Amino acid sequence: MNLGNDNALWLLFLVPLVLVPAYVWCFWRKTRTLRLLASSEMLAKINNTVSLRKQVFKAVLLVLGFICIVVALTEPKWNPQPQQIRRKGRDVVILLDTSRSMLAEDLKPNRLERSKIAILDLLEVLAGDRIAIVTFAGNATVKCPLTQDYAFVRMALADISTESSSRGGTLIGDAIRKATEEVFDKQSREYKDLILITDGEDHDSFPVQAAQKTAQEGVRIIAIGLGDDATGSRIPITGPDGQMTFLKYQGQEVWTKLDSDALREIAYATEGGRYLSVAPGTTMDLGRIYLDLIASAEGRELESMTMMKYDEKFQIFIGLAVVLLMSEVLIRERKRMA
Repeated sequence: MNLGNDNALWLLFLVPLVLVPAYVWCFWRKTRTLRLLASSEMLAKINNTVSLRKQVFKAVLLVLGFICIVVALTEPKWNPQPQQIRRKGRDVVILLDTSRSMLAEDLKPNRLERSKIAILDLLEVLAGDRIAIVTFAGNATVKCPLTQDYAFVRMALADISTESSSRGGTLIGDAIRKATEEVFDKQSREYKDLILITDGEDHDSFPVQAAQKTAQEGVRIIAIGLGDDATGSRIPITGPDGQMTFLKYQGQEVWTKLDSDALREIAYATEGGRYLSVAPGTTMDLGRIYLDLIASAEGRELESMTMMKYDEKFQIFIGLAVVLLMSEVLIRERKRMA
């Protein structure tokens, strides 16, 4: 027998600790009360028609009914049968820009935090696909390898900030090469998606050439551009005195703009690639993007295992409990009079 909820067995301790003492106390209390209310002669006449054996039998039926209910709560199963379980899915790597331009607040609370929230939303709808996270700025770092352990992905995501990369800058091409060479496996040239989340500003890392090379490995790039490519946004920073200021370069405030043209080139360099923009005032729904572009695509077998399938049998013990409880109600305590 296999139990699906063996914690329910702890309820059986109620039988010796609560139910049996309660019945003993009730019998004692009933006898004591009758002795106070009636004389010995009257008690002899009353007890002459009452069957102590039936009273005890009715109590036993109630206790057995309770035990059957507890056993049913343990979800008993038997008759195991081996069943082959196959899981299909795709490999999804998220390239997340962690350069200081991602602190721009044209997306609330800022571009980076908005991206992390969107990734958390994505994890809620993943259908068994493996996922990895690579952060990049002046260098690229694998924060989470390909895994189906989404709880681990959430832990890795919580630690990501603009300090995740040791060097400043934005090298999109290096990040694409990092994902292609170190994260995606070489077993298949299909079922691979790379979600690039950035504002598109690149510092001569040749991202289009990197995308063309990764396309040869069967990887599709879905590029998501953050911000707008017209006005742009300033980058807030906290000064040494704790005052909020804006990032400056050579005495001038830095304005970060979306390079949508570069991101389109990167995405369309791969077969089936897509470019999507998230402008200020719009939502970033990675869950919907996943459902529309990735979940509906063909996947490969990621895992195969043999599991034992059991027949649920809790209904038997529920039925026994009903029979026992109904029997307790129907049995009379008094003796049959001749």
